[in-house]
Amino acid sequence: MNTKKTYAGIPEEFGNLSTSKIVIIPVPYDGTSTWQKGADKGPQAFLDASENMELYDIETDSEVYKEGIYLADAITENSSPEAMVEEVHQITKKYINRNKFVTVFGGEHSISIGTIRAFSERFNNLTVLHIDAHADLRKEYEGSKCNHACAVYEANLNTNLVQVGIRSMDISEKRNMNTDKVFFAHDMAVNEDWMEDVVDQLTENVFITFDLDALDPSIMPSTGTPEPGGLLYYETLEFLKQVFKEKNVVGFDMVELCPNKNEKSSDFLAAKLFYKMLSYKFASNEDSYDTGEENNKENSFSKLAKFKNDEDEY
Repeated sequence: MNTKKTYAGIPEEFGNLSTSKIVIIPVPYDGTSTWQKGADKGPQAFLDASENMELYDIETDSEVYKEGIYLADAITENSSPEAMVEEVHQITKKYINRNKFVTVFGGEHSISIGTIRAFSERFNNLTVLHIDAHADLRKEYEGSKCNHACAVYEANLNTNLVQVGIRSMDISEKRNMNTDKVFFAHDMAVNEDWMEDVVDQLTENVFITFDLDALDPSIMPSTGTPEPGGLLYYETLEFLKQVFKEKNVVGFDMVELCPNKNEKSSDFLAAKLFYKMLSYKFASNEDSYDTGEENNKENSFSKLAKFKNDEDEY
């Protein structure tokens, strides 16, 4: 896939690594999906759609791309699920260590094992906010612990995992599930206060992993495993805006766009939602967010990170 261009076609001055506050890492991987294949095409479809967005966000009255958004080289390791996860882990950690706001676009949900691993190593008292139709809590599936069905098993052990929108799972996953922190779609449908209830379960530092099949297939049909009864667009924005406002979102990933050449609205929805999340982050961020390799000033982001190995090399 082509990642030589800037993200969304922004001017090169806003796409340089040294001055950008935000990094996007594409991971075109689809090695373990079990129904509709094509999530490996998701990052390119997302990038193509992003080039056709208006870059002014009306709601936040902002142009978040001016914070600087660096489009990293795609991670193409696919020799095994385990090798892919480790590559995502290391590359993500590298950019976190440079004080960037790191985001990742997949690919299938197994990529999140690597992203979550990197963030949980770097941030204390981390919540993983898992927005998805599926529980993804299997310890192992089809011979691998790095299967898409295992996407948040490790997060459940090592972080404060809060799951939202769940409406499909295997009975075996109940053994691994903390039901006090799971918001099932059928309960959300009749609970006016579900957004506040979710926020109450979050710690200060939050990483969001957003599987696009959390959205209802009426607005997001192009995903590998669509499930009826999902979130709609404006309630999703309302919820995300509340999370970004009340908590310190340290990064996020978005996964499971399975593009269809005859249906482009899903690609565009993913692009808009991703940009919205960036807009919410920086519209609500009152901190100075200094960046750059030569910057030695400690900023609010680095205070929250654990940064065990500042001299990590990759």
